Amino acid sequence: MRIWLVTIGEPLPTDGTGGDRLYRAGILAMMLARSGHEVVWWSSTFDHVRKRQRFSTDTMLRQESGVLLKLLHGCGYARNVSLRRLVDHAILARKFMRQAEGMPRPDVILCSLPPLELPVAVTRYGKAYGVPVVVDVRDLWPDIFLELVPRWLLPLFNLGLAPMWRQARMACRNAFAITGNAPGFVEWGLGRAQRSATDLDRYFPFGYAAPMLTDDERESANSFWSKYGLKEGDAEFTVCFFGVFSNQFDLETVVDAALMLEAEGAGVRFILCGTGERLEALKNRAGGSQAVIFPGWVGRAEIWALMALSDVGIAPYRNHAGFVGNLPNKPIEYMAGGLPVVSGLQGYLEELLDRNQCGVNYSPGDARALRDVIIRLMGDGAQVTMMSTNARRVFSEKFDADKVYGEMITYLQDVVAAYSAQSYSQEET
Repeated sequence: MRIWLVTIGEPLPTDGTGGDRLYRAGILAMMLARSGHEVVWWSSTFDHVRKRQRFSTDTMLRQESGVLLKLLHGCGYARNVSLRRLVDHAILARKFMRQAEGMPRPDVILCSLPPLELPVAVTRYGKAYGVPVVVDVRDLWPDIFLELVPRWLLPLFNLGLAPMWRQARMACRNAFAITGNAPGFVEWGLGRAQRSATDLDRYFPFGYAAPMLTDDERESANSFWSKYGLKEGDAEFTVCFFGVFSNQFDLETVVDAALMLEAEGAGVRFILCGTGERLEALKNRAGGSQAVIFPGWVGRAEIWALMALSDVGIAPYRNHAGFVGNLPNKPIEYMAGGLPVVSGLQGYLEELLDRNQCGVNYSPGDARALRDVIIRLMGDGAQVTMMSTNARRVFSEKFDADKVYGEMITYLQDVVAAYSAQSYSQEET
């Protein structure tokens, strides 16, 4: 098959020195190429995480894996919630429409939502050229923006979002099928499409591929963490986090809980890895605490080594529409490393942790509740060990990348077959 993936905002194989982690589209692209399929991954020259341009113009790169990267150049943006970000997405959508017309026609397209402008353009292309488009719902745009304003402003703000509501409906209605990383996300897409589910409307969770580190990579990563006082067999209880310091995470509560524990003399440390717009504010909040460490942005080897040195991983997502019905990738990554998940997120993730006994929840926004959870886990090594074992089992059964994306590859083949059969039936009539 000739397959196009249209996803922006994820790390690319060209980022850094090869140590960056690939996410859903990246792993799927590599697996498709290894299976003999022709893959074009449409993405952006703009690095969403580091807020910088990778290239100064549209760029096309052929990877050793065989994947062709088609990187479209937009204006970039400094803040995730901004008018400039919408302008950037509009530029990418226009460029996709112009450049797609000159490319060999694909058999199927998998396009992520958000953003909104690209799925609208991609499904329009699919309709015009007879290509089935699967819209993969990753976040609930524009629903999540309603949570950014006071309740009394909602009617006016909702009116201002009318173009985005229209884009979401157009993308979902014109899609041949809808997928998502949780059942609720598929239902959301079907609601926008105003139709019932078919066998091709399915959810696929985020899959994670555990890295195969060389001895040198492992030694270098362990040496990196030793500079922060982390080494195997430490008596201190270690809580780890890695991600973007943005408003989607309630890291303020995490820092406050760490300060409480430090004041009480508890032997605990929180390793908060990453960068982002909230980093300096969080550092100021921590006030030089020895219990809160900010190592900055780290690569896959350092992440995997840190998980081996940690007792639990924390997933302090804010309880907004984009996460309550979602299963984000961070808890899955923790489970791959055998870490129990400590989460303040209600809904789908909370149910999964409780049902499989592979993590615990605390009341969102309550630093005292998080402090109590950590104290309880520090005093019950048997429970932590049990949850660790369960985390590895759940990961292996449900979230291993080979399993998840292997099923997704078969699914895309089914989409092509179903679309071909439908087109043939229409020609017959």
